[in-house]
Amino acid sequence: MTTYVVLLNWTELGLKNAGDSPNRLDGAKKMLKEMGGSFDQFFLTMGEYDMVGIMTAPDDAVMARFTLGLGQKGFVRTRTLKAFPEAAYREIIKSLG
Repeated sequence: MTTYVVLLNWTELGLKNAGDSPNRLDGAKKMLKEMGGSFDQFFLTMGEYDMVGIMTAPDDAVMARFTLGLGQKGFVRTRTLKAFPEAAYREIIKSLG
């Protein structure tokens, strides 16, 4: 499984309907689970992004399909970062020579 950091911002529609956001979060968790992934952590944040999710998925295609599906609903916009765990980071740096 691959880890992703997903940065989310409400659209105008999402902000107008912020009160229903917990239900939409539950729906997003269910959607990702049905694709073989999971939400590992979720945060409401202050600053440039409204929310941050730490998620896992079997591969990049699954995460792309998931975030595109979220975007199609019109409540959030996403930016997705592929995350390498510390062991992979150390191996990548070691391979630099």
